[in-house]
Amino acid sequence: MPTTTINGLATRYELWGEGRPLLLLSPGGFNATLDNWATHGVYQRTNLVRRLAEHYRCIAFDRRESGRSGGRVERVTWAHYATQARGLLDHLGIDRAFVMGGCVGCSVATTFAVAHPDRTAAMVLYSPAGGARYRMIQHQRFQRHAAFVAERGMTAVADRAQRSEAGFSEDPCLGPWATALRTDPDFAAAYVALDPVRYRTVLDGLCRTMFDRDSVPGPEPEDLLLLDVPALVVPGQDASHARSAAWFLHECLPASQLWDVPVAAQTEETAPARLLAFLDSVTDHTAT
Repeated sequence: MPTTTINGLATRYELWGEGRPLLLLSPGGFNATLDNWATHGVYQRTNLVRRLAEHYRCIAFDRRESGRSGGRVERVTWAHYATQARGLLDHLGIDRAFVMGGCVGCSVATTFAVAHPDRTAAMVLYSPAGGARYRMIQHQRFQRHAAFVAERGMTAVADRAQRSEAGFSEDPCLGPWATALRTDPDFAAAYVALDPVRYRTVLDGLCRTMFDRDSVPGPEPEDLLLLDVPALVVPGQDASHARSAAWFLHECLPASQLWDVPVAAQTEETAPARLLAFLDSVTDHTAT
């Protein structure tokens, strides 16, 4: 599987299908791998990307700190993720693309579109992560990881990661760099040498600034209200994907449509057809 280096970090990616480019921003929280499109929840159940790849050139990648992509301990922001997405388009020689985010990938998609509206032909925001309980869950995970580091130390985190296949969501003690600890020996060696006090400052800043609201993390509402990129918003319906999150994006994005159907009605027959109808309806044919 091909890789490229973006902002000093390896990025694993894969291309499926032919046609106008569709950049996929993976679901999966802090383990947002390209494989999640085929193995996670509604995306697996609807065969969503496989069906889209029959009509579009789908570009999927492991987000930094996920899968086979690299990681770096720093106060990661949504802008860091959008920079990785932009770098991949640059690497592939693509000036403008459709963009689809799943789950927390919706926050990356909107951040990318706000920063690069000229490179965003349209957005699909599928099951956006957000809501009050989502924010609380994220803060609780970071608190559990910080407590584990304070009690056991940095080496214990690295050792625990090596003995497990779990990610941050399944085992909060592992923290957001769990995958990099497992896959990159050089990263792991540098990680255990970090000053725990400075590390805690990075953790606190990352959590406070990434998960700072009860709607949808990412761009400020004022930025979304000025964004004229066409968008289709599809709601989720659980603790991490509140229906209010989808409504928030729909209300803030002036050129958005809301496909307001229950998750149970998002099937292999209905979901790919609705997304294809939206993408095909966008008259912008400059995505290349």
